[in-house]
Amino acid sequence: MLAAILLIAVPLLARGFTMAFARSRIYAAPEAVPHHRVAIVFGAEVRNGRPSAVLYDRIASAVALYKAGVVDKLLMSGDNRFANYNEPEVMRRTARELGVPDADIVLDYAGRSTYDTCYRARYIFGLRNAVLVTQAYHLDRAIFTCSALGVAAVGYPADERRYARMPWFQIREIGATLKAFWDLFVARPLPVLGEPLPII
Repeated sequence: MLAAILLIAVPLLARGFTMAFARSRIYAAPEAVPHHRVAIVFGAEVRNGRPSAVLYDRIASAVALYKAGVVDKLLMSGDNRFANYNEPEVMRRTARELGVPDADIVLDYAGRSTYDTCYRARYIFGLRNAVLVTQAYHLDRAIFTCSALGVAAVGYPADERRYARMPWFQIREIGATLKAFWDLFVARPLPVLGEPLPII
């Protein structure tokens, strides 16, 4: 009985903790976001060379911050572990279509997870602070993860529409948050690394 209670309570407590941690660090309007040199845009599913609705909204929201002068550069971080699957390139192409010049777009091809993106933002791209752009269901975990890895983070939610799979995203996030605690404080896995590529 106790094991069953813990099995339910521990993930919910972890989720509640990250939500409380991030609450004061999330800004709902572009003009309210403090200026940062870089926005980190988290990757998501690509379909037939085009961004999914979730990914498109992340890119478009980051572009809105860029055009408002809130950030100077966009770090597009996503999965490119397979030759025929390249989230960062799709993200760059979409940002360019939306009016961001190539000079202000930086690609991270090894952002295979939220943990990897935050780790590499600090140790490959040399960031100490950033605005994170992703949907609200994911934003608190992203802010907590980046902050724990040395990137002081605030967030801007990219919820531009209703997503058909939102109930599944919310449920999955409970387990993902528990895994974030495991990775940050127990396993501490090393992502794909390489030579430093400081943005600033």
